[in-house]
Amino acid sequence: MPSLGCRCGAVRLTVEGPHIASVECLCISCQKAARVLEALPGAEPILDVKGATPFVLHRKDCVAIVAGQEKLMSHRLTDGAGTRRVAASCCNTPVFLEMKGGHWLSLYAALWPKADRPVVELRTMIGERDDLPRDLPNLKTHSIGFYGRLFGAWVRMGFRNPRFPDSGELPLEGG
Repeated sequence: MPSLGCRCGAVRLTVEGPHIASVECLCISCQKAARVLEALPGAEPILDVKGATPFVLHRKDCVAIVAGQEKLMSHRLTDGAGTRRVAASCCNTPVFLEMKGGHWLSLYAALWPKADRPVVELRTMIGERDDLPRDLPNLKTHSIGFYGRLFGAWVRMGFRNPRFPDSGELPLEGG
């Protein structure tokens, strides 16, 4: 069972079982949010050279926060946005993205040591980009196979959707 955590070690989590998918997201929202989170004091880069955010998707019931729950703070791009990004406020390490109603968490791949990081399987939400390497499937949006993986995970969860709490909103400069 991998043990993951923020850079300073105050937030620790475990994941069990296989991941749903390991992806690079190139959507505009992930790019905007990454720029906000990267601007926090002491934060490290999130976006890669392609402008992608690497994520490893896991079922919520296979992720446990074992230390530092009180340090997890949310950021939403707009008031009332259904998607929230959660970071460790102690060192501004992004931890996960959660979509409203989603039964999975998109964990930031940088939580894994590089040697242990799951291999990226596909790029998603590339839009009209035609300058990306052809080493992986480059999906304009999402594919039926991608949704099939999510649905299969939900079936294995008994169609449950566990809540994943946080401790408030991430304090941002000027906001």
